[in-house]
Amino acid sequence: MIRNYIKTAWRNLKHNKVFSFINVFGLSVGLSCCMFIGAYLYQELNYDTYPSQANQIYRVGIHLMGNGGATDFPMVDVAVGPGIKNAYPEVIAVTRLERDKPAFIKYNDRQFKEEELALADSNFFTVFSIPLVEGDIKTALTSPNSIVITKAFEKKYFGESPGLNKILAAGSVLYKVTGVIDKVPDNSHFHADAFISMSTEITASTRQTWSNVNFYTYLLLNKNADPKKLEASFPQLVAKYVVPEVQHDMGVSLAEAQKSVNTFVFYLQPLTAIHLHSATKYEFEANGDIHYIYIFSALALFILILACINFTNLSTASSAKRSKEIGIRKVLGSEKDKLVWQFLTESVMLTLLAMLFALGFVYLLLPYFNNLAGKNISMDFFLNYRAIAFEIILTLLVGVIAGIYPAFFLSSFKILSVLKGSGSVKSVSKGTLRSGLIVFQFTISTALIIATFIVFQQLHYMQNVKLGYDKNQVLVLHETYSLGTGIESFKQELLHKNDVVNATISSNVPGSNIMTGTEVYAKDIADKGPRSEIQIGIFNIDDTYIPTLGMKILKGRNFYAGSLADSSSIIINEAAVQSLGWGNSDPIGKIIIRSGEHRYTVVGLVKDFHYTSAKQKIGPLMLMYGPDNGSIMVKIKTADVHGLITDIKKQWDSYNTGLPFSYSFLDDQFAQLYSSEEHVGAIFTTFSVIAVIIACLGLFGLAAFMIRQRVKEIGIRKVLGASPQTITMMLSKEFLLLVVIAALIAFPITWYAMDKWLQSFAYRINIQWWVFALAGIIAVVIAFVTISFQAIKAALANPVKSLRSE
Repeated sequence: MIRNYIKTAWRNLKHNKVFSFINVFGLSVGLSCCMFIGAYLYQELNYDTYPSQANQIYRVGIHLMGNGGATDFPMVDVAVGPGIKNAYPEVIAVTRLERDKPAFIKYNDRQFKEEELALADSNFFTVFSIPLVEGDIKTALTSPNSIVITKAFEKKYFGESPGLNKILAAGSVLYKVTGVIDKVPDNSHFHADAFISMSTEITASTRQTWSNVNFYTYLLLNKNADPKKLEASFPQLVAKYVVPEVQHDMGVSLAEAQKSVNTFVFYLQPLTAIHLHSATKYEFEANGDIHYIYIFSALALFILILACINFTNLSTASSAKRSKEIGIRKVLGSEKDKLVWQFLTESVMLTLLAMLFALGFVYLLLPYFNNLAGKNISMDFFLNYRAIAFEIILTLLVGVIAGIYPAFFLSSFKILSVLKGSGSVKSVSKGTLRSGLIVFQFTISTALIIATFIVFQQLHYMQNVKLGYDKNQVLVLHETYSLGTGIESFKQELLHKNDVVNATISSNVPGSNIMTGTEVYAKDIADKGPRSEIQIGIFNIDDTYIPTLGMKILKGRNFYAGSLADSSSIIINEAAVQSLGWGNSDPIGKIIIRSGEHRYTVVGLVKDFHYTSAKQKIGPLMLMYGPDNGSIMVKIKTADVHGLITDIKKQWDSYNTGLPFSYSFLDDQFAQLYSSEEHVGAIFTTFSVIAVIIACLGLFGLAAFMIRQRVKEIGIRKVLGASPQTITMMLSKEFLLLVVIAALIAFPITWYAMDKWLQSFAYRINIQWWVFALAGIIAVVIAFVTISFQAIKAALANPVKSLRSE
């Protein structure tokens, strides 16, 4: 019986080639899209699951409230992790990670700039279950100046020779290779090419403080530990360690110190939740976003539903062609349940064929998808036993869902009606279900068009928001610390070039996240009541920083060149004024106190500027006058940029720094802040377009069937004088009305969903009415073009051919 079902199904698929092609192509595109999105979602949802005890690892962070704002820091101070472990027996281990600055690493005649360096505790690889392929995992990071590298790092410096026990140089500092790992897993929230022992930085003389932030700290808890209960006991540690430390630093009473840290809260975050649920501006690297998981899950589901709807619509629309077959089968004794199984078999076979094509599409398009999504997914991902099992289940599920209604619909035809030729044509052409499905398809399509517009508007807004500085034609020269005492003369030589407008020395390049921070409080506010500390960022700059970047000083002055007095002067931004509690008062001349020892006088107020991504709210910042010679930013004005760079390179080489000339452009660096959003936008747009194409494909096939059923009506109308334009509009208006209804349904739903999405951005666009109008027009035009191909073809046909059988 099953073999008979399959033979009959195959014969029907071959007999209805157009119907079969539209369904196979639509389903295969839908299935391949779902497989791509599914692979993306699988990787995103499985971040940090590789440690053997991943569910027992938690990261410690600080939540700070103050002056109407809240800030989360995913890092804590040097003593916090060891202190928690000593205080609570349920903490099995603690390990710390710290990002290190980029450096040039050298071995013999091979020298490369390494951007991805980190410091880690000796038990780091044990806690995170990252095995060493060379060296001892227990001792590799025990000694100062020891370094563990990846296989790629090893090959770059040592070729095919083992790197273990060899010496690498970073300037005058020597590192001994004590271990080699394959690589940090792709699904990790941190990545580095080399890990330096934490004992290189933290020595016996390091002050064990609690109230600052710098170290990503992870706790390994025992299986029976309750993280919520542990977290609830952290205020005891704040009272024991943080309050006395703040009291000492601020020089205040114990009661005042307690008030100042009332909003200082340590919290625990599960390791597996970091990638999708933590998006502070202080992350080790850019994380994902759980909202995109919801969006892409819905997108995959919608695409699959659209493909299934196509099958349902086309199957019911073509029922008239098979009505006599069904009637004859019933006369010959075929029961309804057997007819249902016959049609379900056809549906599953067609879906199986679509799945095979979908795997072919995946194989061909995977490199493009990886480039689009910024992922590194291999074909093996789709061919392992779990994936194959999922693909088989998906095929059966889609086959049954897509075919269940047509199976029952076709098998329920009355014998006498179909054999007399009356068929159910009226119900087929005017079916409420089919109209509802068309409305559903174009509701999704219109919603996706609107969402695509809004996504790109938001991305464009972030990339072109008024930054508070001019990022255009700013050349950033790297590793300028290697110029030593010659850095100022190098800068002066730059200023003498005709194509150079200005230049400034500072490592604090906007958008680079290279900055330090500290706790400060406003003296005049503290004199009137409890002292409230705030976390504030620090940029160390020279007197040409502000004019080079075109920043605006609102009040006060810039630093004086070479002024020793300005070593205790600061310039702050507007956000700092508000955070310090000064409101609308003039900040010039006011005093800020740092760590109870350093007093700074505010000499200038600079307009807020985006020193990090526009995704985050601008935080308080103070600009300090002092050396920070890691970079030189050069404002240029020339059409011959290549010639100027060549000239600057010659100047660099003349200083014999021992390091190669390295540069970038500030606008390119700024664009990198939004690389993840760019990938998400590209994925969303691509699959939204595919979803619209699938909907149009179904509409195209449906229009062809409906027009074919009305061919004699069209012939009569033409004989009676109807013009091709009139017939085209007559055939199109029914479908276009459904598309208009779909657009009206999509408008409020999409507005609500996209407004919720925009709430996750500190700076965002306002949704404009014209986006909805334009999307509705596009949906109607797409539908009209899709339908009109068949409608015009029918309208231009010779009526004699359609009426000659009458």
